[in-house]
Amino acid sequence: MKTWLLTALCAAMPLTAAAADKPASLKVGMTTFLTGPASVFGVPAKNAAEILVETINAQGGIGGVPVEVSFIDEGAGAETLTSEYRRLAESGGADVMFAAISSGNCQTLAPLAEDLKVINFMWDCGTQKIFEEHSYKYVFRTQANATPEMLAAVIYLLKTHPDFKTIAVVNQDYAWGRDSWDIFRTALMAMKPDVKVVGEFFPKFGSPDFSTEISRLQALRPDVILSTNWGGDLDTFVQQAAQRGLMNSSTFVLPLAESSLERLGSSLPSGHIVGARGDHYFRHPERRDDDAFKDFMARYEEKTGEISVYPVFHTAQAFAALQAVYEKAIAANGGDWPDEDQVLAAMAGLEFQGLGRPVTIREDHQGIEAQLMATSVQTGDRPFATLENIMIFDGADITAPVGEVSVDWIGGLDASFLDQVGVATYAD
Repeated sequence: MKTWLLTALCAAMPLTAAAADKPASLKVGMTTFLTGPASVFGVPAKNAAEILVETINAQGGIGGVPVEVSFIDEGAGAETLTSEYRRLAESGGADVMFAAISSGNCQTLAPLAEDLKVINFMWDCGTQKIFEEHSYKYVFRTQANATPEMLAAVIYLLKTHPDFKTIAVVNQDYAWGRDSWDIFRTALMAMKPDVKVVGEFFPKFGSPDFSTEISRLQALRPDVILSTNWGGDLDTFVQQAAQRGLMNSSTFVLPLAESSLERLGSSLPSGHIVGARGDHYFRHPERRDDDAFKDFMARYEEKTGEISVYPVFHTAQAFAALQAVYEKAIAANGGDWPDEDQVLAAMAGLEFQGLGRPVTIREDHQGIEAQLMATSVQTGDRPFATLENIMIFDGADITAPVGEVSVDWIGGLDASFLDQVGVATYAD
């Protein structure tokens, strides 16, 4: 069935005689950062969710049932977050929870969802450890994890700059900064073992000043500088590096920079590598001429005054999954409203499409999502860098197989892997 947002594949499932009572509304609880530095991701997600729910309901809801969404601020702290999550799941009547942005929060809320027996879509968090270290009945991820995000960055770097000799890293000093570097470095050493790591810097999360790291990097003169920083930390680092001329002497690899393009403006010069945490870009080369895509981009920009960034796309994927799974379960139940077990059964092999390529839920509940990497370019058409030399990588090829630990699997790769990964290339 096609909607303006998704195409769901409805596999045949056994019909049951029982039918759940059709509810007055389908209630969703969504955790997102509404305050603090991560609100640069969380507020766009909330804005997108409001547009998506309005659109779904204008089209008759899901199976004739309108959708309601309530928001929990991840920025309020762990204790408040878990308390509010529990309240929505238990007494708030939430049918499905969308949680979370923070990888730490996902690791806390995944077992809580299991205890509460509430369906939970991990709509944005990146840690690959969720399904590698545990298995869940109620928890699913509607996007990729850190492994394909970092592998795509390594492969793009090796395809576009094959002759570089040295690399340094500047990452935030917490789990994401350390873990993403572990994945990136393992992949790089497996596929280009002659490269030399000349500097590893892990400044404090939220650091306002990167002058020490920049001075050290200017002395080391690495060919490539990786930073998986995000939000304000990324913006500050790039702005200060540009002011000091560091971006003229080293190629920066910035796997999360798509969400910073508009804020960075002219500070991000041409020629640096940008990632999108999936195939997310407001000028997606495969989707930008679609009427539905153009309509959403225009509505979002009209509502917010900003372009869509990857949390917007991840929100769209979560709502696409919600719509797809209920429609699949309803069809399998002879048109009647499904109960929770029927919805869980419908998650098996679910395919849905938001604003990028289709996503599939794997048997371990991990979403398989394509990855977009590109090079920054200042064309003058916009007051910020846009993207050229775009490559979109097949998500299945760069996601660790079911049952494998990502770092162990990546460590067994070699240079031949570069030619085994499906990729489509676009000029812009």
